[in-house]
Amino acid sequence: MTSEIRPNPRKTTSVRTLGTVDIVALREAVLAIPEALWDAENAGKPNRFQALDATRHILFRFPERLSDWRTGRDRPLMEEWRPLLEPVLTSATANYGYARGDYPRIMLANMSPGGIIHPHRDTNASAKWPHKIHVPLTTNEKVTFFVGGEGYHFAEGEAVEVNNMGLHAVANEGETPRIHLIFEYYDIDQPEPAWLAEVLEQARLRQQTVATR
Repeated sequence: MTSEIRPNPRKTTSVRTLGTVDIVALREAVLAIPEALWDAENAGKPNRFQALDATRHILFRFPERLSDWRTGRDRPLMEEWRPLLEPVLTSATANYGYARGDYPRIMLANMSPGGIIHPHRDTNASAKWPHKIHVPLTTNEKVTFFVGGEGYHFAEGEAVEVNNMGLHAVANEGETPRIHLIFEYYDIDQPEPAWLAEVLEQARLRQQTVATR
């Protein structure tokens, strides 16, 4: 590549607190999700990354291509959950002040007691531009989120942007699950990085090579 793939300069380089949001209705609905639905949705998820270990996910929105955050598309459960999700998303991102924002990824992450997410960086191109935001829906005092080697505890309802480009990890050493709403957010009107066109062309060439084998 002739252009270096640099992350969005607007992203935090550590942790950015965005404020407290009203999670009451969403939290109640999430706590009522049957275990069978968690298992079924987790079995069909596209984000099967080794670092996530046994953490289960329910995806509402996800990029069609990991090379392009602009390809975020609704998944089947989004329509049902939209009335509960949208107020939280809007409130959590209000301080960015973007006239037009979009959410490439929206998901729930359920980490069981004793669970871990191994140290990792989000390396795919579609993760390098949007802000990565967590809103804890249920947690306990023994859940620690590590960013750049420093440990943080995020309170329920506290929206926080984390540096997904740096090394990060999570440990739940408590006796209750940790469930977060996790999503990405970006400014549609911000000029796209120079490297995006090259990344997309490389992805196209790889697909073309696979198709002709």
